[in-house]
Order: sequence, then structure tokens, then C-alpha cells
Amino acid sequence: MDEMNYALEKIRKIADYQFGKGVGEKLFPENVKIVFSKRTGRIRHVYLNDKLLATLNPITGFFTLTIEGAKKVLEAMQPKRLWVQVRDDATLFVEKGSDVFVKHVTDLDEEIRPGEEVIVVNSKGEVIAVGRAMLSGAEMRVFNRGIAVRVRRGRNEK
Repeated sequence: MDEMNYALEKIRKIADYQFGKGVGEKLFPENVKIVFSKRTGRIRHVYLNDKLLATLNPITGFFTLTIEGAKKVLEAMQPKRLWVQVRDDATLFVEKGSDVFVKHVTDLDEEIRPGEEVIVVNSKGEVIAVGRAMLSGAEMRVFNRGIAVRVRRGRNEK
């Protein structure tokens, strides 16, 4: 097996583990471009049609998604996991990159654990941001204050 096939297999396995079985193949089709770190030679970024889908975090070994990547993951996931839905009046701020506060969460995946990569959606189910869960799904349900998701990227961020 050559290096590119090995790398493709590896990123698919990581995605399957992180987001659920079968997501890796849908998120990373055959024609993705894998960029390696010049310094360490490890996998860094994955592009599809010149659009960044995900970055592999060398510390956690997991992917951080872009908006583009999050859309593909949400499409591929069965059942849907790692998502947080926000109220319509908070959507505008979250799209611009503001963090998601607990009081703005309307629905979510109960299985979320703190530190996991999560996808923030609006009431129509459209991806509006990606970030890291600060609380568990259960805590997001019962807490009245605090940050639920630390947003890394909003879809309308400049």
C-alpha cells in the first residue's frame, strides 16, 4: 500500500472513530488532497476541491472541522451525533463566531462529552458553526448559565 492510500485509510478510520461508522468514507472520498506537515511529516490538513474540510490536531489526534467539513459529516452521520441546535435569535451571533451560551441551546445530542468537536445548527438544521463542547449534553440541558460551545468558526465569519 503506498503512502497516500495509507494516509487516506488512516484519516477515514479516525473520522469513523470520532464521528461514527461510515463517516470517514463519505467525508474523505478518493479525490481528497492530504497535506502533510513539512516539519514532522504527519497528516495536517485535508482538502476537497481546494476547500479545507478538516485539520488533524497533532495533540488530540482528532479532527477539527471547517464549516464545509461539518456539512459533510452531518450529512453522513447515522444517527446524527455531536450537534447542538441554537435559538433563532442567537443564530446571527453564532454565525459570526460568538460562543454558544447554554441559554440559547434549544436541542442537542445528549451524548456530547466536554472537549468533543461539535456542530452547531440553526432551527432549520443548517450548519452555522463548529467548535468544542465545554459541557456535556446533559449539563447543557440543565444549566442556565455558561458557555455550552466554544465556537472556532462561524459560517459568516470574516
